[in-house]
Amino acid sequence: MNVYERVIMTTMESNASVGYMGGLPHKTKSLCPECKRVIDAIVYEEGGGVWIKKTCPEHGEFKEKYWESAELYNRERKRGIRGVPTLNPNVENSGANCPYDCGLCKRHKSHTALANIVATNRCDLSCWYCFFYAREGQPIYEPSLEDIRRMVRNLRQEKPVPCKAVQITGGEPTLREDLVEMVRICKEEGINHVQINTNGINFAFKPDLVKALREAGSNTVYMSFDGVSPKANPKNHWELPYAMENCRKVGLGIVLVPTVINGVNDHELGKMLNFGLNHNDIIRGVNFQPVSLVGRMPDKLREKQRITIPGVIKRIEEQTHGIIKKEDFFSIPSAGPVTELVEAFTGKPQYRLSMHFACGMASYLVKGDDDRVVPLPEFVDVDGLFEYLDEKAKELREGKNRVWVGIKILSKLGSFIEKRKQPKGFNLKKLLITALVKHNYHALGELHHRTLFIGMMHFQDPYNYDVERVERCGIHYALPDGRIVPFCTFNVLPEIYRDKVQAQFSIPQKEWEKKTGQKLMDSKYVRDAKKLESGEIYKRTYFNLKDYLGVLENENK
Repeated sequence: MNVYERVIMTTMESNASVGYMGGLPHKTKSLCPECKRVIDAIVYEEGGGVWIKKTCPEHGEFKEKYWESAELYNRERKRGIRGVPTLNPNVENSGANCPYDCGLCKRHKSHTALANIVATNRCDLSCWYCFFYAREGQPIYEPSLEDIRRMVRNLRQEKPVPCKAVQITGGEPTLREDLVEMVRICKEEGINHVQINTNGINFAFKPDLVKALREAGSNTVYMSFDGVSPKANPKNHWELPYAMENCRKVGLGIVLVPTVINGVNDHELGKMLNFGLNHNDIIRGVNFQPVSLVGRMPDKLREKQRITIPGVIKRIEEQTHGIIKKEDFFSIPSAGPVTELVEAFTGKPQYRLSMHFACGMASYLVKGDDDRVVPLPEFVDVDGLFEYLDEKAKELREGKNRVWVGIKILSKLGSFIEKRKQPKGFNLKKLLITALVKHNYHALGELHHRTLFIGMMHFQDPYNYDVERVERCGIHYALPDGRIVPFCTFNVLPEIYRDKVQAQFSIPQKEWEKKTGQKLMDSKYVRDAKKLESGEIYKRTYFNLKDYLGVLENENK
């Protein structure tokens, strides 16, 4: 039995033994928000939405909004794909006590699609909704370059699919003077994709740093962006234009990352997308993240601020007057048929986005030569294409000739594309065939630059916690103690994972200050808003934007 066959057998056994994303209602496991014990929970439909309810024997019943649309939930739950259990788990246990024995364990069903490596817990800002930065008096966590290399090597040793993508995060990673060397280490150890998660402050004022990061091998910048106005985005509204300009000069693509908070910035979602389209030469996507309400928050405040993925989609549809519709979005595991096909062609396990469907959704916008913007699913039969690819993957597994199946796929590809609906000057079939047949990946680059990715990723908190989602998490944290931990255990159970482990590898603030010759509070950023607003780059970035999505009508009036 080869590795590929072994993975398929292990996957089927694992998925069958636990079950995967049943209908409504269904039982799962969750956490008590007060004491964090694992308790039984039920996910069910009520009032057109989806809720999760659980009862702690000590703290009583909790009921929380899970998804705002039962219709969308029922549509997307059917798109689940088999996961890839870890064949060489980092912890020796059964995973029966999930999420208290993460590491990864053999019960986990998704390999590391993206690994987070925390470079520091220091930050130059103190945002009110952040729960991560080092406060006065706290120990400083900054793993050494040797620690970084060990963590990357550990990720690369995952079987059957080694990690290929790393995000260097924080805190604010650009506070590390050796950040460029961290990127080099990732590339030396075989990481293909390295992205920097930043608020962009230092990117705005240190063009040499941006250039050095690009030259070291950084592929993407994951940049905070909570709105187009100063009120919605007090974090980096003034600095963002200058950070974008420095990235533009060296060709370092940016994904804007808004934290969406109901009643705070959810009214600017359409404007954020329009902003991305106006700067599509350097902005590759907008990845919305509905706020994760960690900590002890009053019920009324939590209810007021809660928004889920269907809520974000609804606001986008409303704010763009239906140019972007809910039908244009697909959950992350929807791309599974592509993976199945590649695995069937190669006979080797491939990168597979087998996360729980409720974790994320996505779409693409395409801008034509006439500036008309069309969502990709408007002119591509995505469901039909994926169903066809699934059929071809099955034929290959049954022994059909690979060359013949490949020819059939190429000849059929155009039938899923409505030419008359394609944006002007955009030929998707030609781009795909050029990339597939001629292995001209410049064509895929052109496709990437002609589109704007719209993503959504909703991380969990103790109130909406679903262990089924945790078991399928594909975004992990690498820890210096050798463990690899899912995002929604690392941050939701900080006393067990994030804070506990970082404390073991931290040094007291006074010791850090003596060692570095710096004061912790000296790194806090002080803004000169008037000076930044007077700059030509600021004005060019925010003013006289084209209205691609009909979101600036009131302003223009």
